Amino acid sequence: MVYSVVYITTSDIEEARRIAKTLVEKRLVACANIVPEIESLYWWEGKINREKEALIFVKTVREKVKNVIEEVKKLHSYEIPAIVSFDVSEGNKNFLDWISEEVVGKEG
Repeated sequence: MVYSVVYITTSDIEEARRIAKTLVEKRLVACANIVPEIESLYWWEGKINREKEALIFVKTVREKVKNVIEEVKKLHSYEIPAIVSFDVSEGNKNFLDWISEEVVGKEG
């Protein structure tokens, strides 16, 4: 089983909570951590922008990442939301097993 962490930025804490709750309820992810406020600098429409955003880290299995991306895109307010997945190479086996049980099931 390959595990993944998905990094998602949102416009604010309310949007982060709504997206995180939906992903957990649909069992696309086992857990979501929300960082209520980050400062982001980025190019958009030919100029550098600086905005306050919220950040979500979700834990899942690689086979669910495409579903996570599609669900976030449906729920997100941004035209091009930042959604990036990272595979997990090592971790607490009990925690990783728990992720698998929550999003795949005990037979997974």
